[in-house]
Amino acid sequence: MKHYDVIIVGGGLAGLTAALHLRKEGHSILVVEKKEYPHHKVCGEYVSNEVLPYLKQLGISLHKLGAVAINTLQLSTFSGDSVSNRLPLGGTGISRYAFDNSLFEKATALGVDFTFQGVTGIQFEKEVFEVTTDKKESFIATLVIGAYGKRSDLDKKLKRDFIRQKSSWLGVKAHYKYEGFPKNLVALHNFKGGYGGLSKTETGAINFCYLANYASFQKERNIENFNRNVVAQNPFLASFLERAEPLFEEPLTIAQISFDSKKALEDHVVMCGDTAGLIHPLCGNGMAMAIHSAKIASEHIDKFLSGKNYGRGRLEVDYQNEWNKMFRRRLWIGRKLQSVLMNETLSNIALNTAVKSPRILRSIIERTHGNPIEV
Repeated sequence: MKHYDVIIVGGGLAGLTAALHLRKEGHSILVVEKKEYPHHKVCGEYVSNEVLPYLKQLGISLHKLGAVAINTLQLSTFSGDSVSNRLPLGGTGISRYAFDNSLFEKATALGVDFTFQGVTGIQFEKEVFEVTTDKKESFIATLVIGAYGKRSDLDKKLKRDFIRQKSSWLGVKAHYKYEGFPKNLVALHNFKGGYGGLSKTETGAINFCYLANYASFQKERNIENFNRNVVAQNPFLASFLERAEPLFEEPLTIAQISFDSKKALEDHVVMCGDTAGLIHPLCGNGMAMAIHSAKIASEHIDKFLSGKNYGRGRLEVDYQNEWNKMFRRRLWIGRKLQSVLMNETLSNIALNTAVKSPRILRSIIERTHGNPIEV
């Protein structure tokens, strides 16, 4: 049985980025991912430009994939009052279908191994991990990165604190054909019980991804009714849904999304991306944080694997500390912002304040985003 330096559980942005980084440093890598590429994922499909220098170092050009340059944010309340502001760093619109597949192809070309199956267990004993799958296979490694997304049965097996609490959030995503949507815009529109984002992808399709309170959604019983009776109460979204042509047979959904605090390390597994901590979609920075967390983890893991008098305990402490320093405050601000925007009265007050003082909105954007990643 081959002994890998690192097994990465999950092949999303965080997992694929870590695979590329660590393979470039000469380490043997296995990525265990449920679905073969390419495939769509529930995601806002907007990535902050703070990650572009790092992606360039990894040999990834979003521009060459046809990604859309975005420089303006629009916000609207339940009733349709709105404000727009330029994004300090700007961002990029690209589908996960194209982005993840590009990273996968790059990783494969570099010699990263992939297996497409679900992980059922991760055991750590005598300084070695054993990863077992739903196809009854086992793989061993010195280190394991957990990058399997927002929620998994693995969280229960690892006895993670957040998984004990039921979450009331549902994510819904689909692509649409919609003429006239500005290429440079990412729009965030509130409705009762949730909020949704609109932005253009590399194909010209508009990605509409929203987060809804499950109690509110349950009253309408299905997505069609919820869109018509709740989402469309926002005038901007009503206009969009009336004129847009769906490009998916059915929207993608994900339930039980939790924004509770998580640990970046569990039973010696190094957690990255949404597995380590999920920022509210309204902050528009989840994709960038996933990529950045993979960079931080990969740097510490490379130091450990290179035998530079740097033990596992030191790796774990340093990674947890740096993760907290980089992301904990952003996650906290995201939770506070959501509590404001989900309250109709507070949302109107906040938006009116932003209209009168664009500097406040700009400050909020800066506090939920990072600086360009140094490479």
